[in-house]
Amino acid sequence: MPDQSPQRRPQLNDEAASYVRELILTGQLQPGEFIRMDRIARDLRISTTPVREGLLALRGEGFVQLEQRRGFTVAPLSPSDIQDVFAAQAVLAGELAARAAQRISAEQTNELQRLQQTLVDAVEQGQTARVEALNHDFHWMINHIADAPKIAWLLSVGGRYVPRRFYATIAGWPQASAEDHATVLTALTRNDAEASREAMAQHMLHAGDLLAGHLSQLRQALDTSRNTG
Repeated sequence: MPDQSPQRRPQLNDEAASYVRELILTGQLQPGEFIRMDRIARDLRISTTPVREGLLALRGEGFVQLEQRRGFTVAPLSPSDIQDVFAAQAVLAGELAARAAQRISAEQTNELQRLQQTLVDAVEQGQTARVEALNHDFHWMINHIADAPKIAWLLSVGGRYVPRRFYATIAGWPQASAEDHATVLTALTRNDAEASREAMAQHMLHAGDLLAGHLSQLRQALDTSRNTG
């Protein structure tokens, strides 16, 4: 029998929601496309029940729609929508970086430098999964140093629009992480709050442009395929 424990079900729901969310964000599921719960369940090796509950959560976030007699479909999501989200993210992440610049210790600076160098090495070696983890650790540490939990929480909500599982599908994203992080780190090392704010904000806007551009290219390719099919 499947595990019915209350501890595991929310985790499975979250896993399903995260998986579908990132399929949408990376263009692997297109607006209006029907979402097959059995396929998602098979991909994740779970039952369709947590998949449905995950999709209901995504409906509340505006990622999917529930259509009568059809089921769940992907909601409209334009490149400009993505850029709007990242513009808001830039303000929050910039504020956290500015606060971190005023609080960061020499030991924390050294740890960020170590993370950055390891990330650069991972990018050069094409280790995308490693880059994902290091990118997360770099941002998490800055947000932790800032010691502004409510701002960090708001940032995490918008972070749902930042794909992680399918990192390699976004051209230029790993390189942007390495290059933009270097600018952020330089400002933090100098304890320059405003430079840190600006560097982090530009990093977030850059990421938004990359993701929006990725979606635009996928939509154009899909339109071309339909017109020539």
